[in-house]
Amino acid sequence: MKRSKRYNKNSEILEKGKEYSLDEAIDLMKQCAPAKFDETVDVALRLGVDPRHSDQMIRGAVSLPHGLGKTVRVLVLTKGAKEKEAQDAGADYVGLDEYLDKIQEGWFEFDVIVATPDVMGNLGKFGKILGPKGLMPNPKSGTVTFDVGKAVQEVKAGKIDFRVDRTGIVHVAVGKVSFENQKIRDNIKTFIETIIRMKPATAKGQYLRSATISSTMGPGIHLDRSLLLEEVK
Repeated sequence: MKRSKRYNKNSEILEKGKEYSLDEAIDLMKQCAPAKFDETVDVALRLGVDPRHSDQMIRGAVSLPHGLGKTVRVLVLTKGAKEKEAQDAGADYVGLDEYLDKIQEGWFEFDVIVATPDVMGNLGKFGKILGPKGLMPNPKSGTVTFDVGKAVQEVKAGKIDFRVDRTGIVHVAVGKVSFENQKIRDNIKTFIETIIRMKPATAKGQYLRSATISSTMGPGIHLDRSLLLEEVK
């Protein structure tokens, strides 16, 4: 893959083959993020699971203590009294048929969908549209619920969904480069602690196989797995 001159220059800051402590990695990531916009901080974990087996599918949600540093646009699909509850909680869009029609036409000006269980039947045919984009509501992530007010507030406050891909990697955003180091640290630790707690009983061998952090435009920085596991005990 051809890399930009800036990417290659930033990569030279890193020692080839070295794994860093979380604090060292955060410092280096900030040095490798000179873009003019506020880059997102990403974390990628490679897990020792086989997602082809349902009992090893890692999927869930976690509320980051310091949020994501961005405005999350929430669409609530519901009807009746729950519409007002969603509006009062700060949802950006609330309704049902009119928004399903818009999605069918290619509208995606939202980041998360929260839906009440009684309307999930209406979403069945949208699985092929929403699924690949990671937008399909799911009870495991708390986005299918009658408690729409709480769900909207949690998403707005920094709740993120995650799901292991077919190669065993979980990739999420955990904040912005402009965050104080401690806030980035707290968010990363909270996410990794959640992943560790979700280790399937059927997963054999090493569970957390590698961990990498990066900014949007920066190179991946490998974390020392042993030090990381000590921190999240």
